[in-house]
Amino acid sequence: MLKIIVRAGLGILLLSGSTNQIAQAQGKKKQKSNTPFRWVNQPSKAYADVPIQHKTFRSQSMGMDVGYCIYLPPSYDKSERTGKRYPVVYYLHGGRPGSELKSVGLSSFIEKAIRSNRIPPVIYVFINGGPMSHYDYPQIENGQGESVFIEELIPHVDSTYRTIASRKGRGIEGFSQGGRGTTRIMFRHPELFCSAAPGGGGFATEKKISENEGHESDRIVFAEGYNAYDIARGYARSEKQKQYPLRILVHVGTKGSNYENNLAYMQFLKQLGIEYEKLIVKDVPHSARLIYERQGDVLMKFHARNFSDASE
Repeated sequence: MLKIIVRAGLGILLLSGSTNQIAQAQGKKKQKSNTPFRWVNQPSKAYADVPIQHKTFRSQSMGMDVGYCIYLPPSYDKSERTGKRYPVVYYLHGGRPGSELKSVGLSSFIEKAIRSNRIPPVIYVFINGGPMSHYDYPQIENGQGESVFIEELIPHVDSTYRTIASRKGRGIEGFSQGGRGTTRIMFRHPELFCSAAPGGGGFATEKKISENEGHESDRIVFAEGYNAYDIARGYARSEKQKQYPLRILVHVGTKGSNYENNLAYMQFLKQLGIEYEKLIVKDVPHSARLIYERQGDVLMKFHARNFSDASE
């Protein structure tokens, strides 16, 4: 097993995944769901052993409830007397349309890491990205996925739970569609996050949107400049890069469908002068779960280190 890590934009980690785990993941066929999009999705019995709580908040902009799932560390209730506050990582799911139940299985890895003292206690929030998964898409009624997250969910979480309600205690992470969303949002709102870990994002699609006047396809058209390439360019040119420097960890598996375009996007960031670290997991397919099984500690410790450094 090869382990190599270097920081400051040159960091790389190569890990061989379990042959059985990878074969199982590759053997699973993606099943398309005919379930219509909902802003609230109730967990079934299948989620009984997942250490999360399903909650809702009222979206004032849409006049309806929105679901989210939250992981609270074991010490959260015990520390109520002391008023201890915790950093928060917002996790952006993959796939389209959105659901707050996607990706919550990762909370089992987080729970084990905290209970074994490999990382400090932290809150994770698993969001519903809306009908276009983390994009604002006004062509669809109540299609403001990004705005609901930024303008309503984050303030709700900060007012409801004992969070470190500032940039120094807030991180963002996501995989696939969530990796695309994480990248756009971290560069649009660097004043909100000190730590960002986009994973397996479809950057070839983001480049296509940039180069084709917002067209992801014939049917799906986004606002001009609303993509991971143009937004990164804007961040690199603006004073925000100096005011709110982001700590970024791009992660991807070498067998993932987006591996090559993630390498291309990292080269693009380098050309812009945007610093980042990278985590490359050898022989792992397009799977956030397998990346967490093999090297989730690197992702979790990355956020923990950034929270710690920001508080100094």
